[in-house]
Order: sequence, then C-alpha cells, then structure tokens
Amino acid sequence: MLNREEAFELLKKYNKDPFHIEHGETVEKTMRYFAEKLGYADSIEFWGMVGLLHDIDFEMYPEQHCVKAPELLKEADVPDDMIHAIVSHGYGICSDVEPEHEMEKVLFAVDELTGLIGAAARVRPSKSCKDMPLKSLKKKFKTASFAAGCDRDVIKKGAENLGWELDKLLGDTLEGMKTFSD
Repeated sequence: MLNREEAFELLKKYNKDPFHIEHGETVEKTMRYFAEKLGYADSIEFWGMVGLLHDIDFEMYPEQHCVKAPELLKEADVPDDMIHAIVSHGYGICSDVEPEHEMEKVLFAVDELTGLIGAAARVRPSKSCKDMPLKSLKKKFKTASFAAGCDRDVIKKGAENLGWELDKLLGDTLEGMKTFSD
C-alpha cells in the first residue's frame, strides 16, 4: 500500500486546484475520524488513503469521474480493494460499483457532506466549523440554494445506507471535522 506521502503526491499529480487538494485532505481526515469512532483504528491508514484519493480523476477527467480512477490508481500500484472503495463513492452517479464495506458507505455519505460543512463554515464570522452548532448545519442543509452543488439526496442516501438517522450523520461528520478544521 502507498504511504501517506506517496498518496498525497499521487493526488497532486492529477489535481492542481488547491480546492480539490484541500477537499481530498478534508475527506481523508474525516475518514480517519470515522475509522477511529467506528472501531476500525487498525485500518485508519487505509480509510485515510481512500478519503485522500477518492476524487483523483475528478479535476482532469470530470466526464470520466470514477471511470478513469482505476486506470490511474493501477498505474501507481494501488491495491484492488482500495480502488474498489474509491470508485464506490460515486455509486449511482458515475459508478456502478456499490459501496459494500462500512468504510465505503461512510465515504459515500461524507464526501458531499464535508463540502456542505466547509461551505457553511466559510460564511460564519469565525470562518470555522469549530463553533458551528448542529442546528446551524441542519438549517444550511434544508436551504437548497445554499451550496447548491452539494447533493442533499446523496447525503440522505448515505445516511440510509449506513442505517443512520440523518441527524446522526450530520452531527458525527461535523464533530469529526471539528477535530482538525480551522
């Protein structure tokens, strides 16, 4: 398996926009949080690498998102189970690879949600999610015009796939991001 430094260099090879790189790091750290929280601490590196690399093909190949990724990842000797996990985050949107493992379901659920939380943080006076109450996030979630590019149906489907109430997914993801976000 790649180490974190190699994975980060691979991400930067195909992503130049600072926003996309930051998104990869945000999802990485959120996935690490959930690995710990859900009892997968022994797989925390795997969870983190999947989060970091999940959008590897998005910037350069937006029309082939989740289709081009396996090719790029295989060239870097990324293991098949990691490729499966990465591609599964686009299930029903740009991929027919269904999330099976709990980790894959978490990735599917938090990818869009981390973007929504990030957008909500940027409009706060503090510019941070650290002081964001769940109530504020829920209000932003219900306002379809806010961060309109964040697909609420995908977030809801992610909670459903995990067997969680939407409030649990929102609250746990927000708490996870509070552990590392400025």
